[in-house]
Amino acid sequence: MKTTKLLLALVLIFCGPSTFAQEDLQLTKKDSMVVSSWMFGVGINIVDDAGSEFDGLLDAGDNWNMVPFPSRISIGKYFKNGLGLEAIGTYNQYQEGKIIDNVVNTEDIDYFAVDLRASYDLNKILGETGFFDPYVGVGAGYTDANNQGRGTYNATVGFRTWFSDRWGLDFNSSGKWAMKLEDGVTNHIQHAVGVVYRFDTEKDLTPRGKEKLMLLQEMEKEQQRIQDSIAAAKRAEEEAKRLAEELERQKEAERLAAEERAKQQAEEARRKALQDKIDGLGKVYFALNSSYLNKRDKELLDELIAILQENPGVKIKVAAHTDSRGTEKYNQWLSERRMERTVQYLIDKGVSDDRILKEAYGETQLTNECDDGVPCSEEKHRENRRSEFLIVEF
Repeated sequence: MKTTKLLLALVLIFCGPSTFAQEDLQLTKKDSMVVSSWMFGVGINIVDDAGSEFDGLLDAGDNWNMVPFPSRISIGKYFKNGLGLEAIGTYNQYQEGKIIDNVVNTEDIDYFAVDLRASYDLNKILGETGFFDPYVGVGAGYTDANNQGRGTYNATVGFRTWFSDRWGLDFNSSGKWAMKLEDGVTNHIQHAVGVVYRFDTEKDLTPRGKEKLMLLQEMEKEQQRIQDSIAAAKRAEEEAKRLAEELERQKEAERLAAEERAKQQAEEARRKALQDKIDGLGKVYFALNSSYLNKRDKELLDELIAILQENPGVKIKVAAHTDSRGTEKYNQWLSERRMERTVQYLIDKGVSDDRILKEAYGETQLTNECDDGVPCSEEKHRENRRSEFLIVEF
């Protein structure tokens, strides 16, 4: 405790008067802020399309149109450098009796707008506050107003104020200029206020927090230098002990690795021997256009079942094939029938279905050159009409 107080006094003496002289140097929640995030917002919007652009800006009685329910939704990504990209959808209603395009509106008319906006956080220029975020933005969109669609160029000024790292309020006003002024189309203004929620946030220290952190780091470095000087001999002794233990661990690791390699080699040898034994049984060969098992096929499968019963930890794959004669679609269907009959025989004889993987390949995996258009003997075609067996888990 005495050492810490002495170091703090030295830091304050050499650094001069500091804003931290009267407060605890520990970092707190107030010393951090959100620097990047996704942001979702819901609120209301007000449209001023009186046709006078910025004249009568606050004439809410005659010029402002709004609906009594949430009418604005937004989603955006905001980056560390202060830039943000946002998509905004709004609905409104031009109300009867309001001034629209310099004319008193005679009926309620729906208003729709979809906008894309790029914004910049002015705190990057003015200085970070962590709770008050003024911003400006520009963008473009499409608006259907007064029953007339138009593309618009947009400019926005606004600010957000935060109650927590997640929740805040957003206030902004946007000028919308039609990309092409046609008869009856005017520029207009849109105001908005809503609740915003930040998620997938990334935080960093405020400038004040960074200053605190720098002082804390300097104090920690000084303490570490003192401890290093006192404990040099002890560290050397501990290092020698650590090296001896590390050497012992390496020897043990090498021994275990050698045992594991020997075990894997033995397992692989057993697996290969068992696969060779299964391969030695041969394959189930089918008659042309048939998926039925003959007596010889069943005898082969019975021998395979005996092997599986002797090795309960083994799983196999049954792969069924056809020759190249016939259409690809027919051959695929036929190979599936052969696969199902082969597998069903194994299951009927007591082999659990969870020990069998199955695959039908049609004519895609011929064992010889007898592809479409190649003349081959019936014996060579027979070599391709098969079910074969492969160990997949041992």
